[in-house]
Amino acid sequence: MTQLSVNINKIATLRNARGANNPNVVKVALDCERFGAQGITVHPRPDERHIRYQDVLDLSKVVTTEFNIEGYPDQRFMQLIREVKPAQATLVPDPPDAITSNTGWDTITHQSLLSDIVAELKEIGTRVSIFINPEAKYFEPAKRTGTDRVELYTEPYASHYHQDREKAVKPYVEVSHLARELGLGLNAGHDLDLHNLAFLHQSIPFLEEVSIGHALICDALYYGLENTIQMYRRQLEI
Repeated sequence: MTQLSVNINKIATLRNARGANNPNVVKVALDCERFGAQGITVHPRPDERHIRYQDVLDLSKVVTTEFNIEGYPDQRFMQLIREVKPAQATLVPDPPDAITSNTGWDTITHQSLLSDIVAELKEIGTRVSIFINPEAKYFEPAKRTGTDRVELYTEPYASHYHQDREKAVKPYVEVSHLARELGLGLNAGHDLDLHNLAFLHQSIPFLEEVSIGHALICDALYYGLENTIQMYRRQLEI
């Protein structure tokens, strides 16, 4: 069964807009779990414009579902992972000023770097996932890094879904079978929502996890957080 991990970065963005602690990021994470989320995802960035590093430390003490920390593996990120020891670390190639993740790793060019990082993370006891584009050439080099999983970057799928969903999902289906042949676990994330999630899941039913934040929080403004999480869970059961 594909697990739903809720990315709570946007909750922190809302809090930071006014200062103080409303909404309370820790409470929202616990509520997400209570409402049916099977994991909590955070992506701290160097400028701490949404999730702060202290938030990650605070969350690590109370999250009881899978805790997934995304980020670029610089020195501060690696120190955070060593301290928190989350269930999963997802490596993304974001530059410091990126608004959001917008591409996967070039695992050919960066294979040596990623291999060193993956080895260090696995020594800590953390499962590793590498953010990756749906291009076959990147999968065997990803496997050689020693990573446990790859996370499919799904923005291109979401962008083209309404024009031609079969065409949009095709490269993802193709690389998903390659990943299985290589023994890589499969996650997915970026711009997944209530319109396109079910079809992706139907096309790749062996996805292990989807990480969803922006669309889910936007939907929660209309449907409420508990109902929205249940709606997303149902998309993974169709």
